[in-house]
Amino acid sequence: MTYLCRRYTVTRAAFYAWCRRGKSAHSQRDEILLKRIREVFKASDQTYGSPRIHDELKATGEKVSEKRIARLMRDAKLVARSARIYRRAKGVKQFFAQIPNLVLDLQTTALDQIWVGDITYLRVGNRWRYLAVVMDRHSRRIIGWSFGRQRGHQLTLDALDQAVHVRRPAAGLIFHSDRGIEYTQAAYRARLATCGIVQSTKRPTGFGDNAFIESFFHSMKSDVIHGHRFLDDSTLLRTVNRYIWRYNGWRRHSSIGSRSPIDFERLAA
Repeated sequence: MTYLCRRYTVTRAAFYAWCRRGKSAHSQRDEILLKRIREVFKASDQTYGSPRIHDELKATGEKVSEKRIARLMRDAKLVARSARIYRRAKGVKQFFAQIPNLVLDLQTTALDQIWVGDITYLRVGNRWRYLAVVMDRHSRRIIGWSFGRQRGHQLTLDALDQAVHVRRPAAGLIFHSDRGIEYTQAAYRARLATCGIVQSTKRPTGFGDNAFIESFFHSMKSDVIHGHRFLDDSTLLRTVNRYIWRYNGWRRHSSIGSRSPIDFERLAA
């Protein structure tokens, strides 16, 4: 003890006084905050970083800076899961130039003006499964989805039919997707026409044209898919269903005022 006091140039009396002093008010406050941070982090399935946790705590009346939350998370080694965005290689799909891109630089002002759709791959054991999703671009809400073993126009039709059944959109709605065969086959285009929906497709090299739904797939895979192994369809289906429910009703989005899609739609209504 004498050596340590001499090494750090403090007196023995000062050292013992420091030991008796206990934790400061700032340290006690950090402990309380860290407990709340762990609760929110766990509730988000370890997917929220400091910005979203800050928004969540602020919504409950907690007054704390995002920097302090980031410091506490860093010290506690609480790191949100993340994943790389995988781009499809060029030339893997047949492009059909006769369907124009109608959403370039087009901003929405209300619900059911632009819907976006896409398909992603999900692995079950050593086999692939497919998820087709329809999103309202204004609120970021998933309004239709379909899960299946086959990738084809029936998968995308099922997701579209669910969205139409839920929303009953007026004629003139724009549906935007990539140029995949699942969206450009005659049966799919006929269904859109029957519903009074105008079709739009992304440019052959326009990686950002469908960024909203690509962001959804990235978030879903980062939050609940990567790092998990699914051995049967039912387990994966339950995971997807639960995630979409949480995404729509609970997950905060900075692009819509740090609200969930459902909360944003209620406010818009």
